Amino acid sequence: MEVSRRRAPPRPPRPAAPLPLLACLLALAAPGRGADEPVWRAEQAIGAIAVSRADGVFVASGSCLDQLDYSLERRLSRLYRDRAGNCTEPVSLAPPARPRPGSSFSKLLLPYREGAAGLGGLLLTGWTFGRGACEVRPLGNLSLSSLRNGTEVVSCHPQGSTAGVVFRLGQGSPWYLAVAATYALPETETSSRCNPAASDRQTAIAIKNTERRSFDTDELGRLKLHGGGAGSLHFVDAFLWNASVYFPYYPYNYTSGHAAGWPSMARIAQSVEVKFQGQAALDCGHGHPDGRRLLLSSSLVEALGVWAGVFSAATGEGPERRSPATTALCLFRMSEIQARAKNCSRDFEGPEPSCKEDQPEKVQPIAPSTMIHSDLTSVYGTVVMNRAVLFLGTGDGQLLKVRRVRVANCHKHKSCSECLAAADPHCGWCHSLQRCTFKDDCVHPENSENWLDISSGAKMCPQIHISQRSRDKTTVTLVGSVSPRHSGCVVKNVDTGRELCKGKSAPNETCTCSIPTTASYKDVLVVDVTFSFGSWHLSKRFNFTNCSSFRQCPACIGTGCAWCKSERKCIHPFTACSPSDYYRNQEPCQAAVEKPAPSKTAGGGGFEGIKTNRTTRGGQVFSVKSIEPQKISTLGKSNVIVTGANFTRASDNIVMILKGTSTCDKDVVRVSHVLNDTHMKFSLPSSRKEMKDVCIQFDGGNCSSVGSLSYIALPRCSLIYPATTWISGGQNITIMGRNFDVIDNLIISHELKGNINVSEQCVATNCSFSAPTLKTSKVRTNVMVKLRVQETYLDCGSLQYLEDPRFTGYRVDPEVDTELEVKLLKENDNFNISKKDIEITLFHGENKQLNCSFENITRNQDLTTILCKVKGIRAASSIATSSKRVHVKLGNLELDVERESVASPLYFLIGLPILLVIVIFAVAVGVTRHKSKELSRKQSQQLELLESELRKEIRDGFAELQMDKLDVVDSFGTVPFLDYKHFALRTFFPESGGFTHIFTEDMHNRDANAKNESLTALDALICNKSFLVTVIHTLEKQKNFSVKDRCLFASFLTIALQTKLVYLTSILEVLTRDLMEQSSNMQPKLMLRRTESVVEKLLTNWMSVCLSGFLRETVGEPFYLLVTTLNQKINKGPVDVITCKALYTLNEDWLLWQVPEFSTVALNVVFEKIPENDSADVCRNISVNVLDCDTIGQAKEKIFQAFLSKNGSPYGLQLNEICLELQVGTRQKELLDIDSSSVILEDGITKLNTIGHYEISNGSTIKVFKKIANFTSDVEYSDDHCHLILPDSEAFQDVQGKRHRGKHKFKVKEMYLTKLLSTKVAIHSVLEKLFRSIWSLPNSRAPFAIKYFFDFLDAQAENKKITDPDVVHIWKTNSLPLRFWVNILKNPQFVFDIKKTPHIDGCLSVIAQAFMDAFSLTEQQLGKEAPTNKLLYAKDIPTYKEEVKSYYKAIRDLPPLSPLEMEEFLTQESKKHENEFNEEVALTEIYKYIVKYFDEILNKLERERGLEEAQKQLLHVKVLFDEKKKCKWM
Repeated sequence: MEVSRRRAPPRPPRPAAPLPLLACLLALAAPGRGADEPVWRAEQAIGAIAVSRADGVFVASGSCLDQLDYSLERRLSRLYRDRAGNCTEPVSLAPPARPRPGSSFSKLLLPYREGAAGLGGLLLTGWTFGRGACEVRPLGNLSLSSLRNGTEVVSCHPQGSTAGVVFRLGQGSPWYLAVAATYALPETETSSRCNPAASDRQTAIAIKNTERRSFDTDELGRLKLHGGGAGSLHFVDAFLWNASVYFPYYPYNYTSGHAAGWPSMARIAQSVEVKFQGQAALDCGHGHPDGRRLLLSSSLVEALGVWAGVFSAATGEGPERRSPATTALCLFRMSEIQARAKNCSRDFEGPEPSCKEDQPEKVQPIAPSTMIHSDLTSVYGTVVMNRAVLFLGTGDGQLLKVRRVRVANCHKHKSCSECLAAADPHCGWCHSLQRCTFKDDCVHPENSENWLDISSGAKMCPQIHISQRSRDKTTVTLVGSVSPRHSGCVVKNVDTGRELCKGKSAPNETCTCSIPTTASYKDVLVVDVTFSFGSWHLSKRFNFTNCSSFRQCPACIGTGCAWCKSERKCIHPFTACSPSDYYRNQEPCQAAVEKPAPSKTAGGGGFEGIKTNRTTRGGQVFSVKSIEPQKISTLGKSNVIVTGANFTRASDNIVMILKGTSTCDKDVVRVSHVLNDTHMKFSLPSSRKEMKDVCIQFDGGNCSSVGSLSYIALPRCSLIYPATTWISGGQNITIMGRNFDVIDNLIISHELKGNINVSEQCVATNCSFSAPTLKTSKVRTNVMVKLRVQETYLDCGSLQYLEDPRFTGYRVDPEVDTELEVKLLKENDNFNISKKDIEITLFHGENKQLNCSFENITRNQDLTTILCKVKGIRAASSIATSSKRVHVKLGNLELDVERESVASPLYFLIGLPILLVIVIFAVAVGVTRHKSKELSRKQSQQLELLESELRKEIRDGFAELQMDKLDVVDSFGTVPFLDYKHFALRTFFPESGGFTHIFTEDMHNRDANAKNESLTALDALICNKSFLVTVIHTLEKQKNFSVKDRCLFASFLTIALQTKLVYLTSILEVLTRDLMEQSSNMQPKLMLRRTESVVEKLLTNWMSVCLSGFLRETVGEPFYLLVTTLNQKINKGPVDVITCKALYTLNEDWLLWQVPEFSTVALNVVFEKIPENDSADVCRNISVNVLDCDTIGQAKEKIFQAFLSKNGSPYGLQLNEICLELQVGTRQKELLDIDSSSVILEDGITKLNTIGHYEISNGSTIKVFKKIANFTSDVEYSDDHCHLILPDSEAFQDVQGKRHRGKHKFKVKEMYLTKLLSTKVAIHSVLEKLFRSIWSLPNSRAPFAIKYFFDFLDAQAENKKITDPDVVHIWKTNSLPLRFWVNILKNPQFVFDIKKTPHIDGCLSVIAQAFMDAFSLTEQQLGKEAPTNKLLYAKDIPTYKEEVKSYYKAIRDLPPLSPLEMEEFLTQESKKHENEFNEEVALTEIYKYIVKYFDEILNKLERERGLEEAQKQLLHVKVLFDEKKKCKWM
């Protein structure tokens, strides 16, 4: 039977969609696609996703339906029912007044009829529009009109639910749609917007015939809601199983947003009419006190006969309302759901009466399959190679893949009872092999008695049974399901080897042994009982030692003895007792608390979880009460305490068993230390995030439950407040974040003082601690705050220490007679002082003191005022007068503040003028004399320093020019050329990167016959030369046809005619002649100088196409060598990371002249072995030269380049994935650009760390290793950082030390202009090699395109009677060097797969300018004030000019090309580029320009003679495009 089904999007109690599963679904649908493929994003919220076998992926979002291929490239977009508009516009239907979870305008998306013999696939879509309309379209061509449609098929409410499945009953049968929906909602505001027919308001489930033109349902029937539709049901899924249709759902109150009942499964027959077969409630509430009444997602794993559901408890909107047990994944057996589905109905009007019991009997999930999680949203299950795989989506966008397990992992069950109790339908107990197996793995499985399946139950497992049928004998027999034929039994005394009993079975009976209950058998302590069945046997050992010592029934039977009820004592099993009082199992023992631990021999069981926390073993009763803590991190915890009673009475065999809710494995942990009778300690291992059930087992006995334990994620910090404190410490610091309740302690890490433990007070979301005292010589010190979890230290952020606050005095003002106001005056600083941090005490009179309560802090321009008040006093004025000092306790800082001294106002007024005159005169004289001397001394010192610096720099520059030699690498590996497609697109669209992807579609698999009729007609029309030239001229006359439009049109035309280069060349000739006609009226020397017309851009593109081979074969290698050599020279000297300026450059604007002294440091670099580069011949110990002024990031780059040069292959990791570590003896120091030791300059600017900052010397060992986590991309530093160029305020300070004092102050840019010359000398030979490869003639032949076009220009000059040779020279220069070569020289990224830095761009601009100067006819008149960019190559330009003239003459002297030769060349180039581009896209873009100026073009064609046929063809093309638009969703 062929089936297509669709799951409705999950409906959680807050907005969420199953988007984490999109990657999973697409990966399953298109094998071979990786997770790193491009991601397609919808403009509106995604409502439904469906996958077709042959036609790709269908996504419904808003009112739009998109068809994508398996690489997520859009094939087609259309709006619902061909409405006008586009998919990026919002839907006109207003959203609900109160947003509901999972709102969507798309309700069904079902591909079906795929693969049916002789039938094409169809796509059924359902929308909220049109009162819940539905339509069917051909799957392969959505642009065709709908085949069938209908209204009121799905829910018309965006927040309502719909689930459906399409099926047929056999070959030739019609296809039917079984659909369940929320047709009516209780809100009045909703009904006014969407009001279904009265008959539909009570409908829950319906079956519709999809073959009819309109989806009519009268004769197929429907299932109505119970009670006339008073409640609302939210349907989550629909699927077929075992000839029935199932609909998972849950009752939902759309007004309050709460679930009104239990999640359930409705079942109807797979038939042409609705036959209700019952409903079953589902219970997935394990681990949550309120249960989980919301069903978020559903998935049927058909191969297992298992249904998976994600359930959730009610929560608020934010994550703070969620607990670790909010959601859960539960697995149910479909066979049990089918069996438990009752015909009596609670939610539907069924044929049977309504269910009478208050609480429905709920189906329980498969015992070990529940997985508890804080935020699951969706599930998808499948079976791959006999292994079940579950994909789970979470609310934070994660995709979890549950560990692959076999469909049945039978061998893990060690006994028959454990095997059958697992209830796995694939497993059973094989008697002949005595183990749990698949049926096919069991010897002679056709013998049903040799293999027990789960239907038999664990009670049918064969077990050796000892009983007394009479007082005179004890009977040993075998109970359970086993073949009675040919069996024998033996009971043997282990101590003596004597057989106590031996027997054989009678026909069709099981063997039994009878042992007399005489005194001689009471001494038998250990016996072996064996039952033999031909090829296999079952045996068990019984130990009857010390039976008489037990006083309680449970303890007696737990050791293997028997309990005689009438005598109320424990007896040897072979002792006489009344058969009715003879107990050998626990059930009759009323005093037993638990069942005994199953035996570990054949027939025994395994671990069983129990609810009680008491257990008995060997007569001792142990109890457990609690476990602390109840939350630990995923790293585990070494000191978990369990409390209880009688722990010291147990032996050392105490274990904790942890059973995860998301895994089938158990962790068994032995006790670390029994502290006393009531406390013991365990050390728990690491684990994944989940909740675990915990129980304690004493001496191999039963496991006593102690509750649950949650493994949660590691703590994470988000904020430290305040982030600045004083060095005396004591301020209250608060850290905000999450999961702080699992940390062991908090640590302050200082570079010199090491780790300092601090006392913290933590809850889940914040930690508070008192800042420790940190006395240091530095004014500013940064320390790291770290969290210790086990032995792992987690960075939490930095805390800055500044100098202690400085108080300048205080004032006392009596407010009233009972209140005193004290104002403490403090210098301004960056501290955030709170009421908790400060205590103020006022001393007055004879050392009396008063406490002053803090009020507020006010910051002024000069000082900060701390206001406090003393209340409840008398004689405030006298206290104010007698006050002596104020004692301030600020954290750990304690100091006394003296009162501000205030002189008598009268004396002050008299003495002030006199004092001012004296002071002013004295100061003026002193300052003048001092300044004169100081100025003279400083000027002399500065002149000496400047002279010394100038001498040194000039001498160093001269020596460098004469001695320095750059080791140019001749062999630099394979040149990383771009392929032709990307080279062409980057030259065609240098500023429009957005066009690249639309032309790079793989055209090799394109069907040539599938070309659109309208595009074919347009292609034919463009091949009409007269028409095309007329169109171009008409477009260029339009005022709003901008220069950008002209360039784009020329590039689109180049791509459209890529395979017709002969025709394109003829168009180029015509347009060039026309341009010459326009230029002849003005100055012909300006022709082709700018890109202001279509033909000028067309010429650039034509040169790029025709010279791509010459560029790759002749010019590419020297050009790449130039870029590489230039990079090598730049990196030889200091490069400022922030500004990208360098000491070695060709461009004065990029010259780093504020450079400090630097030196080379040779490092011994050791690369850590990684799987990405695990080759035996890779050299991992490399010597690398760096500069002491390099940042750590720059050192990384040089180390990576050295590894590549040494081994010929990259290291295998990205720069942001590695760390550098300095190794000194046994100590290691991680190297970072910014850390706690970074120097902080004025205004808070941080200086980046360098090799010199860490004082790394020659020969130091640096280790390269992979980061553990938190990979970050390349850091872009802000204005708050600096490297080599220091802020102006710091330029006068001694940053480098005393020996460099004053160095930065006297830097003069012109001192370093020799570095430009040094760089030029270093690359000179490479540059000349590049220039001569461009203006050379390989094999005395010019490239066809150059020879052809230069001859064309010469011919046009002759035709126009132009005798000035300079005009033709300028034409050739403008057409080739200016339009093509300069563009290539300035943009190496057009040719190679490399990244062009801003500095390289500046240097290449200088080279390009020198290149163009070589082609100029104007003699340069340069003076000493000319720009350095011109002066740098001034001596070389005359030589280059002569070579260029010879180049032009050599081309002119070559024999002309015949038309046949040129045509053959163009034809070959056309064939090379077939299927490189999507010409249809280019034609579509050309048509957009034509239709935009259609009237103007049509009028021009009407006025031109001979273009009547072209006019008709144009009108025909427009008709074809208009018809195509009508059939297409726009």
